[in-house]
Amino acid sequence: MYITVLVTAPSEKVAVKIGRAIIRKKLAACANIVPKIRSLYTWQGKFFDEREVLIIIKTRRSAFKRLSQAIKKLHPYDVPEIISLKIDQGHQPYLRWITDCLKK
Repeated sequence: MYITVLVTAPSEKVAVKIGRAIIRKKLAACANIVPKIRSLYTWQGKFFDEREVLIIIKTRRSAFKRLSQAIKKLHPYDVPEIISLKIDQGHQPYLRWITDCLKK
């Protein structure tokens, strides 16, 4: 099964560092970096309105645990957002490409 993983980061520099590392480790086929998102949230009882960067990662469900561990090691947040979304359907050549990228 294929998944998309969403990760927010405090800066483009951090997002690129994470993206490069997970692709080099063959934990993901692709990491799209979406700059300048605005995140509204509460943390430890306080309200925040901050600029962040979104990383959209394409991978397989079987790689999620190792991917999550790698992200946590590189991420500066105490509790980084690492959310998996199932890909129900997709262009088969693209999905095969994801599989091929994860082969060691």
